[in-house]
Amino acid sequence: MSVLQQISPNVRNTKPSECTVLLRRSSQIKEELRRGVRRAYEKVIDVYWGDSHQTGVKPLSFVRQVLAACVYPELINSDKLPVDVKQRAQSLLRECARGSVGKGSCTAAAGVPEIVHRISEFIMKRDGGAPSYPENIYISPGSQWSLMNILKVLVNSEASPRTGVLTPVPCYPVTNLSITALGAVVVPYYLSEGQGQGWQLQVHELHQALESAKETCNPTALYVINPGNPSGHIQRRKSIQEVIQFASEKRLFLLADEVYQDCIHGEKSEFVSYKRVLAEMGPPFSDTVELASFHSVSKGIMGECGLRSGYVELVNVDPAVMKHIHILFSKDGCAPVLGQIALDLMMNPPQPGDPSHPLYHMETQHIRTTWVHNVKRVCEVINSLPGFCCQPTEGGSFLLPRLYLPPKAIQKAQEVGMQPDMFYCVKLLEEAGVLVSPGCEYGQKPGTHYIRFCITTPEDIREEFLKRLTSFHVQFMKDFS
Repeated sequence: MSVLQQISPNVRNTKPSECTVLLRRSSQIKEELRRGVRRAYEKVIDVYWGDSHQTGVKPLSFVRQVLAACVYPELINSDKLPVDVKQRAQSLLRECARGSVGKGSCTAAAGVPEIVHRISEFIMKRDGGAPSYPENIYISPGSQWSLMNILKVLVNSEASPRTGVLTPVPCYPVTNLSITALGAVVVPYYLSEGQGQGWQLQVHELHQALESAKETCNPTALYVINPGNPSGHIQRRKSIQEVIQFASEKRLFLLADEVYQDCIHGEKSEFVSYKRVLAEMGPPFSDTVELASFHSVSKGIMGECGLRSGYVELVNVDPAVMKHIHILFSKDGCAPVLGQIALDLMMNPPQPGDPSHPLYHMETQHIRTTWVHNVKRVCEVINSLPGFCCQPTEGGSFLLPRLYLPPKAIQKAQEVGMQPDMFYCVKLLEEAGVLVSPGCEYGQKPGTHYIRFCITTPEDIREEFLKRLTSFHVQFMKDFS
């Protein structure tokens, strides 16, 4: 039997990303520009990904300095680093095996014990003192890695009917691909796009999704993203309470993706974790609702996507189930030690009075101010263009404006075998050198179209992006009107 014949049906049924063609074309254009091919632009503006450093945001000096000293300890004896940087590096190296990030530094399955304890302390401080236990925390090579392991426990690929997982629409696509690859069924629930009120998670949509799934699967888990990706919405406390009550009533395991919790830019917006709301609701909810919450160094102020580190905290999970979770994390080996160190730095940044604090404060405030200005400026420009409507966003790294395409553009897209918003994105890339992602990548209501792009860019890139997008869009709408 050939390898092809042995491929799991679950893997066979996993559809490739809608954006494969777009990303391949982007790589081709970038290579052409490197070779000197003349185009109307000299460089592709890539705002497809949520990697803020890729879009031009400067990494935090304190983080890179500590990492540098941990990798090259000789720096600790030099006068080129602030005293608190050298002290932090020394402290972290003492917690590594043999005092090195690379020499025999396989850590415990959950991560370096001291770092896991400090994550627990961070969570308790964040959540107003709600208890957090180190034995319920696992560090992993990114939040998606943690999510995949928890899904492996929740999904029974041999069950009939199949396991179902409720996921939002729009939704980060990798999660849905992971669910499908495990043999489970994605049960979509729609976020509500309000007129000038942003996106909202409404419980009646959850009820509707659960009812529609009765004939096809057995839903066992509910996945939420707060702040939203790509929607940018932030759930209010009341909304979170309603979701927890729904999960309790329907006996669903809650999966709370909270990796954008540090990425808040709404004037009166506040992130409140599912863990905190659950604890403050008290019994019976706080004692019974099963929850896994995820965080990462990839997003927010830190923005260290390349270091691949995150954690999951588990709440109210049966000890017998925890044993299986521990086995899964153990077999994968520990998360990269540098990533674990970055996670520790995110939990414990420089404090007032530390030598590194003034620069750290200046850099982080500049990033936050840039986010606020970008959201306001981009929304104003987008909403001034014919055929665009952008809801206000309060958090996350992206905007998701709705695109009202002319019938001729939709017809042309159908003729070339593309989704309408994919067709728009390909044209935008080829003619204006701007790489954004189409709404079809994240799921959308039938008959609606969107584009998504990262907003964590410096001002000069933001203005060049808006200039190119405006010029292209006006001409596109004219050509297909």
